[in-house]
Formats: sequence, structure tokens, C-alpha cells
Amino acid sequence: MSVQDPVPPKPTSIPYYSAKALLGRGSEARIMLDDKLYTLRITRAGKLILTK
Repeated sequence: MSVQDPVPPKPTSIPYYSAKALLGRGSEARIMLDDKLYTLRITRAGKLILTK
């Protein structure tokens, strides 16, 4: 079963990113903000979790 990302919203000043594009084939990615490392992951239920 293939689930596609929804159609992106109309252009605004807020950037739009596909979580699946950010994570690639995996379900987890690391994001650096200043000197802090965060983990973004997609759960089995399809929810996003961002942890420090």
C-alpha cells in the first residue's frame, strides 16, 4: 500500500516540507538547531514525533 503526501498548500511565506522527503526511505532523521540535536521520526501510526 502506497501512501502519498497530501497536495502542498498554496504558496505562503511559511516554508513547506514533506516529512517523507526529509526522511527518505527511513522513518527517522536528525535535525540540528544551534548546538542541539533533535530526532524527527514517523511512528507506525503515521504520526510525527520530534524529540531532543
